[in-house]
Amino acid sequence: MMSELIDNCPLCAGAKKSGITVFSVDLGFGVVMVRNVPATVCSQCGADWISDEVAQQLESIVEEAKLKHHQVEVSTFPLSAPAPMQ
Repeated sequence: MMSELIDNCPLCAGAKKSGITVFSVDLGFGVVMVRNVPATVCSQCGADWISDEVAQQLESIVEEAKLKHHQVEVSTFPLSAPAPMQ
């Protein structure tokens, strides 16, 4: 039963599956949005989780966007990204 809980959403007990999400961050002077981010997503409530490796790549994307200092920066996650860990 314990392994069953790991595969279920801790918020609603829905099924967690591999998918994609949108990551956004408010930098104060602007917003960065990254589309097509690999994630584990709850099929019932839509809650999402990203792996440490994906988070590191997102940090790099945000740091690069900070240097541009745009009010709105929209990126697409690199296609060569590792698959999310479940």
